[in-house]
Amino acid sequence: MKILITGISGFTGSHLAEYFLAEGKHELFGTIKWRSDRQNIIHIQDKIHLFECDIKDAFAMKTIITDIKPDQIFHLAAQSYVSFSWVAPQETLTTNIIGEVNLFEAVRQVKIDTLIHIAGSSEEYGMVFPEELPIKETNALRPLSPYGVSKVTQDLLGYQYFKSYGLKIIRTRAFNHTGPRRGEVFATSNFAKQLVEIEKNKRDPVIYVGNLEAVRDFSDVRDVARAYALTLQKGEPGEVYNIASGKGIKIKDMLDILVSLSKVDLKIEQDPARLRPSDVELLIGSPEKFQKKTGWKPEIPFEKTMQDLLDYWREKIN
Repeated sequence: MKILITGISGFTGSHLAEYFLAEGKHELFGTIKWRSDRQNIIHIQDKIHLFECDIKDAFAMKTIITDIKPDQIFHLAAQSYVSFSWVAPQETLTTNIIGEVNLFEAVRQVKIDTLIHIAGSSEEYGMVFPEELPIKETNALRPLSPYGVSKVTQDLLGYQYFKSYGLKIIRTRAFNHTGPRRGEVFATSNFAKQLVEIEKNKRDPVIYVGNLEAVRDFSDVRDVARAYALTLQKGEPGEVYNIASGKGIKIKDMLDILVSLSKVDLKIEQDPARLRPSDVELLIGSPEKFQKKTGWKPEIPFEKTMQDLLDYWREKIN
């Protein structure tokens, strides 16, 4: 098949590319923003066809879809940092919403019969009450950040284009995922980086944190990449699926695991600058619908994910 991954140089995009390359039977294409960092794909970039493209550019998107005519599209390109969405709400909304519309319109105008995966987020659920756990796809969407609002809009646009134009769109709502190459603005990777800097005597033995009481549902990015591939293999167009472990981990407990793997003496201090205007306190997803449809289950233990994340930073920081 011809497979297009938008945002292929990103965290999940790079792992998804590795997954398909390992299968060894597809022609792989990817969009990358002009002058963006290619570090995540530098080891595989000679095996994929790269297109420099800003997804907000409708003409560029249509040109790429016309040239490739992909059999499958995985739309991962986005402004994906929740905290940054508070600083730049306009950029977050424009990139995520207009970028997706440009993709849909390109597919519609070129008239290709392609399967499209839209990578949504558990942040769409936002304010969740304890009695609603584990969260099912039918749960109310109460986003608490501009990022969450943008992902809800992407989700609903995917449904609308499926109903209005018959585009074969399948949406997922992935809960937190982490692992090697995770951006340092995310808590797991940020803590791991701080730990490694302490190990290498590059900073004082203090880890700065935000809200440690929030509960998140973590999966390994490599399990999530496999789930994304299964979405277009076995998922139903028009449907939405949670991708989750079904287990909650308090951020404090996640940090404790990292510290135990590092074995350094340190202090933990809260940094007010790391606190959000409103935080999602409780996110535990039900993967039941997706598992019944695809047979997917997470395979990589969380401790292994944390170990690999630490080792990634140990290699990166000299």
